[in-house]
Amino acid sequence: MRQEKQLLLDDIKNQITHYGSFLIMQYSGLKANPATEFRTDIAKLGGNIEVLPKRILIKAADAAGISLDLKSLPGHIGLVFTGADPIPVTKAVFQFKKDNAKVVEVLGAQMDNELLSAQDVEELSKLPGKDELRAQFLSVLEAPMSRTLATMESLLTSVIYCLDNKAKQASADQ
Repeated sequence: MRQEKQLLLDDIKNQITHYGSFLIMQYSGLKANPATEFRTDIAKLGGNIEVLPKRILIKAADAAGISLDLKSLPGHIGLVFTGADPIPVTKAVFQFKKDNAKVVEVLGAQMDNELLSAQDVEELSKLPGKDELRAQFLSVLEAPMSRTLATMESLLTSVIYCLDNKAKQASADQ
């Protein structure tokens, strides 16, 4: 193997082990400006995009302990490494796919040491992210507490109004 290919192989293997999760995409007819914007958007989310030959991907995946089939990888292949939180990156990939019809096709993914199909990855992209889930969880916890607080506040204020009315009535009688 030539030195350049060996360096690329080592780099991809290191990224696979570093990131842990990645999406496999097929691309065709991808123009330079949308590709640059796509790379920038993915980088802002903590991910990275690598375009590479299929044989290098197969060898790097094998070296990282992942078994991929060359027949299941048609066309030009790219990897989208997802970073710490795969959901926002996955959502960005599917948004780019939606905005740029027939340019990018997700073939599958490796997440949590498990290979996922394209359909599984698409379903995953529809899930809320960590921040959205946290907000939903906090709203579930907040609703009963706010109702309890409102009830207690209304009880306390009604006692104060009663005492105030009694004081006004006593002062009017004198």
